[in-house]
Amino acid sequence: MGEKEQAMKMLSRAVERWYRYYELEHDDGASDVLCNAAIALFNEGYRSEGDIATMLIGTYVGLDATKVNAPTTATLH
Repeated sequence: MGEKEQAMKMLSRAVERWYRYYELEHDDGASDVLCNAAIALFNEGYRSEGDIATMLIGTYVGLDATKVNAPTTATLH
């Protein structure tokens, strides 16, 4: 498995951890937001699943936070 595939799996697991933390079922809209945010965090230098999951959990508090006008990773900086 290549580096890119490993990174994508790690990002996917970080998003899954967000769902488990909030005990939510999969939501396509939320997944789009969370995956984009996870990729942005990775591009900002976050490299561990735990760090990315923690940032997602802290930034997107529940399903409503993933809707339009939700905070982006830019609001953390």
